[in-house]
Amino acid sequence: MLFICYPKCTTCQKAQKWLEANEAAYECRNIKEENPTEAELRQWHALSGLPLRRFFNTSGLKYKELNLKDRLPGMSEDEQFALLASDGMLVKRPLLVADDFVLVGFKEADYAERL
Repeated sequence: MLFICYPKCTTCQKAQKWLEANEAAYECRNIKEENPTEAELRQWHALSGLPLRRFFNTSGLKYKELNLKDRLPGMSEDEQFALLASDGMLVKRPLLVADDFVLVGFKEADYAERL
């Protein structure tokens, strides 16, 4: 599995501790250093079954600076994917990517159900 996180994020830290406590094998990737590509985001979105807006870090400074709350509804899906791929800090984290599922954010119950 691929665990995509921002190491300074407390939610990411909690998720990583949960993975370690439950002896889950994963590869860690820093979202700020290695931003997800548009192709990766498209693939993960399809696997997740979630609306694309759930991939946005709505509590992040960048999201607020760009006034995305108001702008996103008028943007095409292609524009949204391009925006997400432009800056890892716009992407909700952590992301847990496996062959057959993607979890966005950290909810212990969701992790427990999938692992």
